[in-house]
Parts: sequence; C-alpha cells; structure tokens
Amino acid sequence: MQFDATRAQHDRACKVIPGGVNSGVRSTAYPLPHHYTHAQGARIYDVDGHEFIDYSLGQGPMFLGHTPECVIKAVQRQVERGIVLAGQSEDEIVAAELLVKHIACAEKVRFTTTGSEAVHAALRLARSATGRDKVLRFEGHYHGWLDTIAWNHAARDTELGPPEDPILRPSSLGQSTSDGAGLVVRPWNDEAILRQTFEAHGDSLAAVICDPFAAAAGLIPAEQSFLELLRALCDAHGVVLIFDEVITGLRVARGGAQEYYGVTPDLATLAKALGAGMPVGALVGRAKLMDRFVETGTVHSGTYNANPMVMAGTRAALELLLEDDGSEFKKAWDAGEQLQAGLRTLADQHGLPLQLRGVPTVFSASFVPPDAAPITDMRSAQQTDVALGKRFLIEMLHRNVQLTTFGIWFVSTAHTQQDVDETLAAADASMAALVAEGA
Repeated sequence: MQFDATRAQHDRACKVIPGGVNSGVRSTAYPLPHHYTHAQGARIYDVDGHEFIDYSLGQGPMFLGHTPECVIKAVQRQVERGIVLAGQSEDEIVAAELLVKHIACAEKVRFTTTGSEAVHAALRLARSATGRDKVLRFEGHYHGWLDTIAWNHAARDTELGPPEDPILRPSSLGQSTSDGAGLVVRPWNDEAILRQTFEAHGDSLAAVICDPFAAAAGLIPAEQSFLELLRALCDAHGVVLIFDEVITGLRVARGGAQEYYGVTPDLATLAKALGAGMPVGALVGRAKLMDRFVETGTVHSGTYNANPMVMAGTRAALELLLEDDGSEFKKAWDAGEQLQAGLRTLADQHGLPLQLRGVPTVFSASFVPPDAAPITDMRSAQQTDVALGKRFLIEMLHRNVQLTTFGIWFVSTAHTQQDVDETLAAADASMAALVAEGA
C-alpha cells in the first residue's frame, strides 16, 4: 500500500503546522498522520485513493457514521439562518430535554464546545458546592488536557510509585506543579485502597471524577462493586461524584455508563457521540448543583456554547439515537457483537492471545500473554504486548481496515453486514500474517 500523496501533504503541512497536526494524538498514526478527502457511512477515503472500513470514527464522535443525513440537513438549514447569534434557540432546549429524559443524573444541562470544557465546568461546580479543593482521580483515566486535571494518565509510565500513594505526574511539559496540588491519585478498581483514601481524605474532597470504562488506560471497565462502593463513599462524605462520559455517554447504552451499571453520579460530562460529529460537549447533573451556575455566580461561559448550528445537528442526532425505542442504537450493538465473537474465534484458531474488553459499541482488542494477571487498572494493563498490537494494526490497515492507534474499536450504527464480514476476513488474514512472522 502506497502513501505517496499522504507523505507529500504531510511534508507540506509540517512547514506551517507544528508536526503537521493540530491534535497531538494524530501524530501517532501509521505510517504518517492520515490525510483524508471524504467519508461516507462507515467508510473513509484518503488522499492516496485508499478506501478503509473505519473503526476510528473521528476518535469516537461519529456514532451515526460519517454522513448521517438527518444531521447534515439540520445543519444546512441552520447555517442559512445564522451560525452564532449570542442567544438561545429551540434546538438547544429540545436537545436538553432529550438528555434529561434518557440520562439518569440529568436534571439540568449546560452545553459546552468540548469535553475538556465540560470537565473543567464540573470540577469548578463541585468545588463551589462543597467549599473544598481536593479532587480524587484515578491512574490512566483521561479527562481532557487542561492543567488542573491532566495528571497520571500515561498508561505506559514506568515511575508510578506505590499504589497506595502514586507519584503525581503531569501529562505534559509546561504544567505548573501547583496545578496538581489539589489532586489525590489512586489506582482503578482497588476497593481496599479506595476505602483507605476516603478515610484519609474523604472530608476534604470536593469531587471524585472517573471514566467508568477507563478508555485511556486501555478500556478497563469498572467492576460493579467498585462503582457502587464509590457512590456510597461519596454519599457518606458529601463528595460530588462525576462520571466523565465523554466516550461512554450515549454509546455503552443510550443512557451511558450510568444506565449500564445502574449507578447514578451527581454530574456527568458528555461529548463525542452526543453530537454525531458536531463540536459539542455537555455537563449534565442534579438541579441543586447545576442551578449554582445562576444562583451563586459560579462562572461557566463560552461564546460558541450551544451555538445554533451545532445545536441543530445535536438535536437531530439525539432524536435519531434516543427515540424509536433504540432501534438505531441496536444496529451498532449488533454489528459489534458479531465483530467481538468473530475476533475471539479467529484468535483461538490462530493461537493468538487476543483479549477483548468493553461492550459491542466500544471495545479494546489487545494482545495479552496467556499467563498474565487480570487487567483491572493501568498498572496491570502494562502486561499488554504493545508491539504486537501495532503490528496487527498495520496488517489491518494494509487490508483496508482503519483502527485507532490505541487499540479501541468504535462501532457505528452505519456499519453493515458487509463491513463486518470484510473486517473479519481482514482480521483472519492479518492474524495469519502475524503467526507467519513468528508472533
């Protein structure tokens, strides 16, 4: 497979854009940052004329596929009427009503432009409501790139410190050490350490924030009892529980991870699948917390928040995804179930230690030694054979299947039976190639 046009365009981009990319995660793509021309449904096309079945889906947002007709038409209609009006629209009210109807914790909604902004608003709200400063977060969880929360999410970090008190590590150069001063960091899914942490810090915590599926750590779903304990401890100590559902919201279930687990947080952040590709995020939560935005002067602003163009597309996406008893959602779930079952069968046939974690609409596929300990957190996830995973990704790419660089498969409602069949055929050939190369 040739990438001459991609290389030429990347070289051109590097002259005017640092690294040739405008988001750091894109720099890790093979063989170079991808340069696409267009996409349709579950297929995406690059500047070299290659066609790929896409399981990256824009890093998750395109849950309805790349060109959902209802969303495109809604946006087109609104663009002709106005893009940013510094006022309210009916579309944002309808979108909020749909979220309140289907998401357990959502009594009120504030829209943002990104998931990172929603997280920032949630933390500010929690500190405002409790009068406390500390925030408990978990190793390997990603909550956006803002300085006050972007700590300890590097999954392959070698200097972790003891699990009872991990070393506080910023995610980037340029972060001030003072920005992490209010953070308490602990391992995921460890109930004993969680109890100890609340005994020591519970009465000084403003919030606990977690991604219930720990996607950035390799997609490591919470154990049911861990989330239930977390809810109980937050209640006992007056701590605001925040679910970061930027990835899981509307995707692992229509009501998100809180529906999947039956555990309701106080606040939740949404993005990605929320708008089917629109640049939109949301903070949803209990009214007594959300009303602080207007009752106490807790600041949350944004020129582009809930702009009419984005909200028209978001409303259309939510109406399709949440209405009609979930028939649209079921398309993605069914396709993902077939993919998971097929990948497990193929791995067994080829004798490869492939491990799948997650649910049919979003799951990880990684290679873990057969004698490995159970993967329950970021530390145990370091047993993953990253090199073999990358080789598999490359083999799949050369068979016209596009995966994420971090091993997560995003499945859309647009993936067809033909897409599934072709993907499993590519996986069969790719695994055979790995075995032939000595995997």
